[in-house]
Amino acid sequence: MKKILITGANSYVGMSFEKYIKENFPNDYAVDTVDMIDGSWRKKSFAGYDSVFHVAGIAHSDNGEISAEKEKLYYAVNTDLTIETAMKAKADGVNQFVFMSSAIVYGDSAPIGKSKAITRDTSVSPANCYGDSKVRAENGIRLLNDDNFKVVILRPPMIYGKGSKGNYPLLAKIALKMPLFPYVKNERSMLYIENLCEFVRLMAENEEDGIFWPQNDRYSNTSELVRMIAGVCGRKVLIIKGFGWALKLLSRVTGLVNKAFGNLSYDMSMSEYKENYRVCGLEESVERTEKSI
Repeated sequence: MKKILITGANSYVGMSFEKYIKENFPNDYAVDTVDMIDGSWRKKSFAGYDSVFHVAGIAHSDNGEISAEKEKLYYAVNTDLTIETAMKAKADGVNQFVFMSSAIVYGDSAPIGKSKAITRDTSVSPANCYGDSKVRAENGIRLLNDDNFKVVILRPPMIYGKGSKGNYPLLAKIALKMPLFPYVKNERSMLYIENLCEFVRLMAENEEDGIFWPQNDRYSNTSELVRMIAGVCGRKVLIIKGFGWALKLLSRVTGLVNKAFGNLSYDMSMSEYKENYRVCGLEESVERTEKSI
C-alpha cells in the first residue's frame, strides 16, 4: 500500500483527491493531510510516505493592481513554502514530490479573436506575480530532482467539478438564469477534477518525474459549455451570434471577459499519457458537476 501525504488542508484539489482515492482505491493507498497554515507541520515527520502531493497555495483572485503586501504573500506561500516543503520531503526520505502549478505560468488567456495554443516548446511567460510565484517554485524544486527524489510538476488548465471555484461556477449561474447567451468562437483546455485525481494517482503509482499537462480529451467552447450546463439542469439557453464586437469592447473594461471568452489551449499531444486518466468525458463531467450523484 502506497502512502501519500497531502500538504495543504481544506484545498479543493486536496480534498477531492482524498475523497477520490477513498471511494475508488481504499485498499491500495493511504492518504493523510497536514495543515500548512501554522508552523506545526515542520515538526511532523514525512518519513514513510511514498509521495507528497503539495496543494497549499494562494489562489489568484485579483483582477487589478494588488498591494505590495499581497504580492509578498504570493511569493512567501506559493514559492518559499513550496520549496521548503519539498526540501523537507527529500530530507525525510520521501520518494516523490508532486506540485500543483498552473497554466497561469504561460500568462493570461488570449483576448477574444486571438488564439493561444501552447505546445511543449512554449516558454513560460507569467503575466503577474501569481504566475511568477509558480514559476519560481517550479525552478526551485526542479533542482531537488534526482534518482531518489522524483519531482512532478503539474500545469493543469482550468479545473472544475462539484464545489469548484473560479470561472466554471460563474458560467453555471449564468446558465441557470439567462435565456440568451452570446456565441463566441473560442477554444479552451479544461480539466475535470476526477480526471485530475486519477492523473495524480498514476503519477504516484508509476513513480513519475517531470512536467505534465493533463487536460480533458476535448477542448471546450464557452458558449457551448453554457448550453450544456443548462441542458443538464433542464433549461434551454438560446445561443445568439453577432455580439462579439460588444464583448470585445467590454473586455477593455474588465479582464473577466477574456477569462471567460478568450482562448487558451494545450496541444492535445502534450496531455497524452501511457495510461488512461480521463475517467469522464466532457458531457458526463458536466452532469456529475451539476447533479448530486
